[in-house]
Amino acid sequence: MTSISLAYCPITVDDVDAAILFYRDGLGLEIVNDVAYDGHRWVSFGFPGQPGLSAVVSDPTAGRSPEDGDALQRLVVKGSGPGPYVFTSDDLDATFERLRASGAEVLQEPIEQGWGAKDCAFRDPAGNHIRINQG
Repeated sequence: MTSISLAYCPITVDDVDAAILFYRDGLGLEIVNDVAYDGHRWVSFGFPGQPGLSAVVSDPTAGRSPEDGDALQRLVVKGSGPGPYVFTSDDLDATFERLRASGAEVLQEPIEQGWGAKDCAFRDPAGNHIRINQG
């Protein structure tokens, strides 16, 4: 059988520099690529222990028409964007505290869910819904 894997997940943000602080400093991801082209910027974040997988943040019109970018931006700001984006941490409480200390907007403190998972939730600086599960 042929192997298939996820290469990247695009995340729309309105301020790439603010997103770097959230994803690198708050979540602990590492920048693996930072590319500017034609007035836009794409920053790829790698996941320790998962080579070849990245989250790529960019502004709403990067690779889209201005109309589509504006529509996407309105959805993200309202909290109705393409998320939630769900991450897994081997130490949920430490990850939660690091993100909270960074000033990230807390949506839900760590709790044991009825279905068995322990998780928490934040909004990134652009308004994207980010959930983190205990791994």
